[in-house]
Amino acid sequence: MTKIICKKEYNTETSKFIKKVTVGSYGDPAGYEECLFVTEGGNYFLYVSGGAESKYPTEDIKRMSKKVADEWIANN
Repeated sequence: MTKIICKKEYNTETSKFIKKVTVGSYGDPAGYEECLFVTEGGNYFLYVSGGAESKYPTEDIKRMSKKVADEWIANN
């Protein structure tokens, strides 16, 4: 998935994958996944997707600072 946010491109195909967190099981309407990536330029982002009843009912990309990414890694 690719998304432009504040004139910067966030692309799951060309960025480095760091970590994935899965909540629930496959087919669970409340289940979701969060995948952390970093771009070549050092920009961190989460690729999120989930079931219809989850907090991520549609796939999306959410940018984050290195500090927030480090906290996310420490807590997941």
